[in-house]
Amino acid sequence: MSQIKSLSFFFLILTTFCITSCTDDGSTELTIPTAYDGGSFSSNTGNQIALVNQLTALTDEAKKGRIATNTVTRAALENLFNTGSPALAAEITPYFKSRLEGDQNWFDELAKASGKTWTPQAPQAGAQGGVYGGYLFDENGLEIEQLVEKGQFNATLYQHATKLMSGTLTSATVDQLLAVYGATPSFANSGSNNVQADARDRAMANYGARRDKNDGTGLYTQMKTAFITLQAAVRAGSGFSAEQTQAVEKIQDLWEKINAATVINYCHSAISTLSNTNPTEAQVGGALHAIGEGIGFIHGFRTVDQRFKRITDGNIDEILGLFNAPSNGTATVYRFATSPATELPKLQQIISRLKAVYGFSDQEIEDFKTNWVAQQGR
Repeated sequence: MSQIKSLSFFFLILTTFCITSCTDDGSTELTIPTAYDGGSFSSNTGNQIALVNQLTALTDEAKKGRIATNTVTRAALENLFNTGSPALAAEITPYFKSRLEGDQNWFDELAKASGKTWTPQAPQAGAQGGVYGGYLFDENGLEIEQLVEKGQFNATLYQHATKLMSGTLTSATVDQLLAVYGATPSFANSGSNNVQADARDRAMANYGARRDKNDGTGLYTQMKTAFITLQAAVRAGSGFSAEQTQAVEKIQDLWEKINAATVINYCHSAISTLSNTNPTEAQVGGALHAIGEGIGFIHGFRTVDQRFKRITDGNIDEILGLFNAPSNGTATVYRFATSPATELPKLQQIISRLKAVYGFSDQEIEDFKTNWVAQQGR
């Protein structure tokens, strides 16, 4: 009798397994949980958290230049760029590294502009830029701080992510990808002070939250689903390699879409402000800052391996040209402030180019005007 009971129990377990894990043709089906398991997140992500923290430290040093009485030195910037474990300089694309370091490159130009004031105009011989409207610009109206920070969201953080994606996927790898994206296992969908500090979204995740209406369908929510799916597929083993690949590709695509949506947001903002009659110095400075952010976000993807991005370097160079910040020439970003009637249509062209590359709908383009975290107070 005990043998019969044991056999009955065995068949009950087998039947339950097939009902929950097998399809009609006998193939297994991935079970996706509703939440991300963060049990080992802290122990797995030391390097990635350190990398994000080091970028924050470098950005904070650059931001000191927003006050005209402060001087930022090239040596201080290069020291923060080259120290840390891992160092930003060790993870960045070679192209972007070459643009940051050295004479007449971005660290050098930021340092030269600091400690001065500036007014939007065609640069005179020997001009070095300075503070205007609360932000630090070079003599051409380019806010280099945004290239230092937002450019490295992709040239350094996403570049690091591509290395993780290229290796063997493990549960630790998934945690590391999540950390360098800037989110935590709680997926706060907010980088604001309304969220506990250790759960706030940072880096690209923070901007993903801003682009998400929190209606269950937005870019941030889609990214959360992709990470939960990837974690489940990796834990389920090699039989789910196709699901792993699909989830990684989804993460790549969403990272890029969040980036593009944010560029569109800043274009909308600058158009709205600079279309006004007689905007204040603070408003013009804020609009040039928005343009600088857009330039940084798009420029950082330049030379990232094409296997890991949808946009091409040709697309990027076209957009940088429309931003009056060509990758291979002298910027004239100040013209958005001095000649808005002729220059602002370029920002609308950027929106159209990105809409075409990523297939955004008209409604999405409209929604990208809004910082939804601020709008919803979350």
